[in-house]
Amino acid sequence: MNEVVISNHCVPLFSGCGLLVASESFYHADRTADFNVLIFVIEGCIFVTEEDTDYEVRPGELLILKSGVHHFGRKKTQKGTKWIFVHFKTDEKCTDNLFYHDSSPLGSYDSCSSFTMALPKYLHSVSKRTENSLYQLVEYSFSDDRYKRWYVNERLFSVLSSAAIDTDIDSGGALSDRVCRFLADNISAPFSSCAVEKHFFLSYKYIAAVFKKEKGITMQHYHNAMRMEEACRLLCSTLMRVGDIADKLGFSDMLYFSRCFHRYTGKSPSRYRKESARFI
Repeated sequence: MNEVVISNHCVPLFSGCGLLVASESFYHADRTADFNVLIFVIEGCIFVTEEDTDYEVRPGELLILKSGVHHFGRKKTQKGTKWIFVHFKTDEKCTDNLFYHDSSPLGSYDSCSSFTMALPKYLHSVSKRTENSLYQLVEYSFSDDRYKRWYVNERLFSVLSSAAIDTDIDSGGALSDRVCRFLADNISAPFSSCAVEKHFFLSYKYIAAVFKKEKGITMQHYHNAMRMEEACRLLCSTLMRVGDIADKLGFSDMLYFSRCFHRYTGKSPSRYRKESARFI
């Protein structure tokens, strides 16, 4: 959802950064900026809303707001809050044809191919590497290095790359594996693309493309297969009625559940239960 993507073929352009301490309480600026905004909170809490999503960014947490998307403050950020901000621009043309990586954050190496990574929308745990890189970027941006305008984009790219890799580490592995865990946790509910978007803070289109590439199956088919496998287990290991099993797995219509089950196994639920006894 409103993710920012960087490419190894198009270095992001640095617009400005700083380390600030709020001298008084304030509402976050109400604007639609032509640059992306990275916020890393050191002390206190920053309250900011991007479109309809509210964020509370606390110490050690990082948020990236996308250019061209309206953001503002619903609640006041309190006096004494301390944070680092970085403004930067990316070229959307460089990320139109995305190359999605496999389980490794770095993917398979091909010096001629375009490789992209989605930056974290909201990162709960920033590594020391990324935190130090942020401090160094701020310090360097105010230095008197005569080559600063040449090297600052390189340092910015290093910060953003580090944050992107932090996302993979912090969240427990490849995106598709995290989606699988999310779907397993929500096995008793119908599939919802909106729920997936809200949980991962990424667009459904992006998640769906990555999942299909990494797992070779759509999220809907994977979720349905999980539900059917759970139905098989319950039919074999419990005396629950078919209607109760359908209800437990989020099917409000037992007949629809039976049709889905037959399509998946080639058998009706009652026949599957009866024939499972032969394996005792």
